[in-house]
Amino acid sequence: MSESVHPPFGNFATAAAALEVCADLAAPVADALKNWGAPGAAASVLYVDSDPEQADTAVFCAAYDVPPELSANCVVVAAKRAGEVTLAACLALATTRVDVNKAVRTHLGARKASFAPMDTAVELTGMEYGGITPVGLPGDWPLLIDEAVAAAPYVLVGSGRRRGKLILPGWALAKLPGAQVLPGLAG
Repeated sequence: MSESVHPPFGNFATAAAALEVCADLAAPVADALKNWGAPGAAASVLYVDSDPEQADTAVFCAAYDVPPELSANCVVVAAKRAGEVTLAACLALATTRVDVNKAVRTHLGARKASFAPMDTAVELTGMEYGGITPVGLPGDWPLLIDEAVAAAPYVLVGSGRRRGKLILPGWALAKLPGAQVLPGLAG
């Protein structure tokens, strides 16, 4: 890994441009980075190595000196209407909670919305539980991003695996396929 790369926050032993370490990422994440059409977006993504046993947000932030308000969680939601299920991903700062019952349900026009079962999320994303990231999600899924995430200079998200995380600017997240920036998605 490149020793000249310094993340904008945190205390990590190793960091590199994510495009240089695609082999360390889940396959859908690596593919998304290599094929990201937004100018400069993929080049702005950093990969930081971390212990997979410390992947959960609170533990990770404490272990690597990452402010929780600079960490974002990606959750998979199942929205139902008239027997049809729509899967979507939601991205919100770790210091907030996604408003699944109102904001997500209303935005997706669903009668009911809830967090998708872990097995479903893992199988359909091709990512590990605890590492699901907005980079590399299935192309037909909406990606709902809280406006605070999109406005952040940098945020930390999963890498698709429990080992390692990605750090990237909020503007880049807003340029992901299917991304929709929503005020009030989380509170």
